[in-house]
Amino acid sequence: MKLNKLLKPKSIAVVGASEKEGFSGATCKNLIQSELNDNVFFINPNRDTVMGKKCYTSLKDVSKTIDLVIICTPIKIVNKILEEAGELGCKAAIVYASGYSESGEEGRKIEAELVQICKKYDISLMGPNCMGFINYSNRIYSFGVQLDNYNKNGGIGLISQSGQICETLMFMSKVKLSYLISCGNSSVTQLEDYLDFLVEDKDTKVIAVYLEGLKNTPKFIETLRKAAIKGKPIVVLKSGRSEKAQEIATAHTGSLTGSDKSFDAIFEKFGVIRVDDIEELVQTAMFFSTIRKLPKKSNFASMNLSGGETTICADVADMYNISFPQFSDYTLDKLKEMLPDYSTPNNPLDMTASLSYDPDLYAEAIKVVMDDPMVDMVLLGVNIHDRLIEGDIVVPMTEGIVKVANMEGTKPVAVLSFFESTREKGIREKLESAGVPILPSAKNAFNVLKHLTNFINYDHKKRNLDVAISKTSDIKTKKVLSEEQSKKVISKYGIPTTKGLVITSEKELLEVNKEFKFPVVAKIESADIPHKSDAGGVMLNIKDEAELLEKYGQILKNAKNYSPEAKINGVLVQEMLPYGTEIILGINNDKQFGPMLLAGLGGVFVEVFEDVALYPVPLNEFEATEMLNKLKASKLFKGYRGNQPLDIQGVVDTMVKLSNLAYEMKDSIEEIDINPLFVYEEGKGVCAADALIVLNSDEKRQSYE
Repeated sequence: MKLNKLLKPKSIAVVGASEKEGFSGATCKNLIQSELNDNVFFINPNRDTVMGKKCYTSLKDVSKTIDLVIICTPIKIVNKILEEAGELGCKAAIVYASGYSESGEEGRKIEAELVQICKKYDISLMGPNCMGFINYSNRIYSFGVQLDNYNKNGGIGLISQSGQICETLMFMSKVKLSYLISCGNSSVTQLEDYLDFLVEDKDTKVIAVYLEGLKNTPKFIETLRKAAIKGKPIVVLKSGRSEKAQEIATAHTGSLTGSDKSFDAIFEKFGVIRVDDIEELVQTAMFFSTIRKLPKKSNFASMNLSGGETTICADVADMYNISFPQFSDYTLDKLKEMLPDYSTPNNPLDMTASLSYDPDLYAEAIKVVMDDPMVDMVLLGVNIHDRLIEGDIVVPMTEGIVKVANMEGTKPVAVLSFFESTREKGIREKLESAGVPILPSAKNAFNVLKHLTNFINYDHKKRNLDVAISKTSDIKTKKVLSEEQSKKVISKYGIPTTKGLVITSEKELLEVNKEFKFPVVAKIESADIPHKSDAGGVMLNIKDEAELLEKYGQILKNAKNYSPEAKINGVLVQEMLPYGTEIILGINNDKQFGPMLLAGLGGVFVEVFEDVALYPVPLNEFEATEMLNKLKASKLFKGYRGNQPLDIQGVVDTMVKLSNLAYEMKDSIEEIDINPLFVYEEGKGVCAADALIVLNSDEKRQSYE
């Protein structure tokens, strides 16, 4: 969807123009301040003028074609005005009115009619139930709240599904914006369309999003992919982490994954930065919009004026895994020459205040640290308060920082203020104009730097940027495959499984000796009993024929007692695998993003520790390895406390094969569990001891029976 007529209009009409307080009056006041003032037309049949500007009786009375019509009327006449605008060739509209789908059945009907009008005339529409937008880059103020500052032009493009967040950020003087967009109901033009526009927009350095939900998942994925390739940062505050209840799933995988965790996985795949609150959204977006260039790597140096601040830096950085590499001998020697004898140069650096009153000496010290080959970015401890006092050390320090920042070929720098307060405006503007971000107090500052680290370490070329969005219906009849059926499916994709034989009578037990060596495992074979252990349907380490005969009868009896209606295929006898480390691999078909692959510690521990990683299908070896490395149990794989390293490559290969299976069967797979997957010593492979596949329709199950 092309949004230039909506977000970069050449002419605007306000229908329902007024001088009264409220959306209409505020919009008119804002637009008079716009660059388009001469091409802004007020429409009100009951007024000759509004705010000294001529008022037209209707849209038809305006002699030129209108790009954007802003409708400031009650809901009952909105559609009539929209129809008239479409007939006149208008291609964009904003509707402030509420009372649509958010208010019940009647509102949904009116909104559906509005959507049809927009489709008929190819109108891009913001809202309804929105606050409009501000294009600071082109000075177009199509917003329903009176602005207090028309000169906030900057690099942050904000999209919000909450009008209140838009209003709050609009009044924060430190936040410099390219666009501020209030989505409203997004019944025609959706959040995904605005996101795509800002990814392409040259005036937007970073995109900040308040997200409640999606309407167009494929477009969302397409846009995230585009941003990842372009290297444009997207910072998202996604609400809805704390779902009180999730759909009960047949397999373990489903109970360990939810839509919010799927968002985390999607964001990880595309390098999107997720934050936890509005303040973190603002801080992170401001950092990326202010800094002129990003560091090449995530090796930081910190320069402070006291030992206390230096220690705080070291401690908090460790919390967020921020790297402070050791300075080179050359850097240490240079610092020793510059600093007092009682100073002990290190990274983080307590440089004392001795050089900080002289801008040139302070700049020279920064440059020495910056030139260290192990340093990619310098953090400068400068406590900026809300006002300056006579002789304030902040003034010469700021001069020194700006001097270094403006030198050719320098590495990026940022200021870290250890106390949270309103920053003195003059100091703040000098630093930000030089491309120097001012970070918040230490803990929040290093959280932002963690986001920076993840962003600069992200490499889209190492990832598979496809997503297996499925076309399955919301109405699903879950059907479970038996273990034998499930193993046949996964083995077709090259996943190693145990050899097994389904026994349907005591006579057939005699065949076991021909197929296996004792000891063996016996399990109930029934698609209607997916959790066999709960039913007493699993017997391990059976040593001979006599014991197998006994266990055979016991398993059938237990299964019958557990589920009298279950269809029993027989008893599955299989080889007893040697002991190995147990992990779980699984698939859960997310209703928005399609199959998600889960990996974690297996057996009963998956439910105890929930040490799992989740990632969208398809994935490659790099992504699979990254998933395993995120697990707390990853130390076990690498040879912990003298144990032999495990066959990590075998696990990775199996994860990729399972991903391929889920990708090809994305429209029929509901869930898959491989639990446990036994992992052996390096070079000795893996083997699936159990498998469960859940399909999303009875018809699809039949083909496996």
